[in-house]
Parts: sequence; structure tokens; C-alpha cells
Amino acid sequence: MTHPHAHQAPSTTDTPGTTHARTPPAQLHSHIAAHLDDTARAWLDQALDEAAAHPGAHGPISVWELRLAEAGRRCGPEHADAVRILILHAARADTDALTRVYAQGTAAERRAVLRALPYLVPGPEALPLVEDALRTNDTRLLAAAVGPYAARHLAPHHWRHAILKCLFTGIPVTEVADLDRRAHADAELARMLADYAAERTAAGRPVPHDLHRVLTLTDPTATPPEPAADHGPNGSDGIHGKDS
Repeated sequence: MTHPHAHQAPSTTDTPGTTHARTPPAQLHSHIAAHLDDTARAWLDQALDEAAAHPGAHGPISVWELRLAEAGRRCGPEHADAVRILILHAARADTDALTRVYAQGTAAERRAVLRALPYLVPGPEALPLVEDALRTNDTRLLAAAVGPYAARHLAPHHWRHAILKCLFTGIPVTEVADLDRRAHADAELARMLADYAAERTAAGRPVPHDLHRVLTLTDPTATPPEPAADHGPNGSDGIHGKDS
């Protein structure tokens, strides 16, 4: 059932996975605002204004943290992830604040934290959150964990095991940000994939189709891919609060 605060737009609905983490906040805000009704849009504008006016942490819980919990009810579950990312960005949440939200939040709020990381944390300080998500079996949390922040900062050993976990849990490798670049000429990843395929075959189980795709990407003779666009916190495409 479509939420009453969201216009029906089947051709442009939000897609799952790391799409939100790859969309600059200003563009994400424009997209979401265009698909909310007047009541939901007014709530979002107020929430972003509050977050921008009172960023960081204030007391045991900040007003913008309360808004994170309301996002689904106010804007509809199909837009809640994106709305939470925008609120976190407007609040300029630092690693401490993001860690607190992640530790205390629901699975949906944890996904939003993971997807907001590329725009809020320039360095590897928030990697413990990614590593925690990669230890879970929640596929939506796992998909959020292998976004642009992990592509930028996750160590090779942990990144390779994240790829294997995606294959094991059935998460499409299209969810893995910057996969082509990181997999290129990675001989150790190729070895791990070959071993995993052999184990599956020996056990009479099918080998995931995505495994062959990733294995092809490890070919050192292939043309190296272009570097992924960096929409991180040092870029010029972020927003604080509403679009101007």
C-alpha cells in the first residue's frame, strides 16, 4: 500500500541497496522532495532546518535524532532511508554521533548511517560501523555496508571477505560500490573465489552467477576501469539543510 504522504511514481521510485549512498545529497533532496506531498515536504524542510540549526549532539538526544525515528511515519517507508540520510547530513553528524545513532538505532536507522558515511566522514574513523554490519546476516544492512565508504577505506582483506559474504548471502554484486576498480588484478580475490566455487561444486551446490562476474573482473589483462567519482565530504555537491 502506498503511504499517504508519498505521490505515486512507479517509474522513479527509490531503488534499494547503495543507490542513496551514491547520490549527492543535494540531488537526493530534490528527488525526494518531488515525490512527497505538501505535508511530508513541510515536515522534511522543518527537520532539515532543525538539524542544520542544532547540529552535533545536545544532551542525551538531539532533536534531529528524534526526527530519524519519525521519518518512515512522516514521509513513507519507501522514502525513509533517503530522508534519514538527508537529516544526518544536515546535522553534520560526526563519527561519535553516527556511532551513537548506529548503536542505539533500529536496523533502518543503521542503514541510513552506513549510507551517509561517504558524505560525513572523510577518513577511516567510521570503519568499525562498516565492519560491524559486515558481521551480521541482515542482507539490507550488508548491502548498505558495501557502499562507497567501504570502497574507499575498507582494507583489502576485509573487502575480499565482504565480497564473499555478498555471494554467500545472495546480495547482488551490483550493490558493491567501485567493484570493478577494487577487483581489478586482485589475485588473492581470484584465488578465494576459485576456492569458494570448488567448495560449492564439491558439495553439489550451484555456483552463484555473480561469482563468475567478479572473477572476470580480477583478470589482470583487462583494461583498468576509470576511478569512481568522489562525492565525499570534501566535494562541492553536498548540502546542509534545504536546497537553496
